[in-house]
Amino acid sequence: MSYNAVELMACAAARVLEDGASVLVGTGLPIVAAALAQKVHAPNLLIIFEAGGIGPRIPTIPISVGDSRTFHKAVMAASMDYVMGCAQAGLVDYAFLGAAQIDRYGNLNTTVIGPHDAPKVRLPGSGGANDAGSLCRRTITLMQHDRRRFVEKLDFLTTPGYLTGPGARERAGLPAETGPYRVITQLGVMGFDEESKRMELQSVHPGVTKEQIIENTSFELIIPDEISITEPPSERELKLLREEIDPSCIVIGQ
Repeated sequence: MSYNAVELMACAAARVLEDGASVLVGTGLPIVAAALAQKVHAPNLLIIFEAGGIGPRIPTIPISVGDSRTFHKAVMAASMDYVMGCAQAGLVDYAFLGAAQIDRYGNLNTTVIGPHDAPKVRLPGSGGANDAGSLCRRTITLMQHDRRRFVEKLDFLTTPGYLTGPGARERAGLPAETGPYRVITQLGVMGFDEESKRMELQSVHPGVTKEQIIENTSFELIIPDEISITEPPSERELKLLREEIDPSCIVIGQ
């Protein structure tokens, strides 16, 4: 079966989430990825929504994190304050984030493009992203991959990644053993080198070359000698995405 880039990103993101883990999700593709993981290989995945839905069984794609479907068969209808308290207590394993800009250490900008006081573009801001990126154990960023977004220097630091490198998060007072884990784009999957904390290419999507990844990245990526190819969506994954999770193609498109 053929598939599009969004479906491939959803599958790649879903596969990161293991059974029994907890994940904080936001609107759009993160919901799709979490729901897919829950249906395929992680039935005990605890999905948490920023607005307070904890442990729902999502019937169809909600249009926002406050949609009533985010509380469908949930174990708890809590609040944003309670959810962020859970993250602060170290109870949230993963968080999905998006960004307009990202740098080599996984720091994110969702605030402005250009100078803060006279921006070219004003973006939505942090929302819960700073809390999630600061407190959840591992963050997974889903975003488009091009040189304007993968930048040498952010126009504004909204959400901390590894800041300036090894030890910087801890020096800033952030919890130990937290930080960026994966960056998934329409071109490939990136991780972070354990020692340097710099972004590292892990896999390229089918039909994509490492040269395309390099051309679309403004900073120097760590490129291993051997790079795998992302496993394409299975027939089962595609059927679940199209028939159960997002039958109206709100997120995954046609």
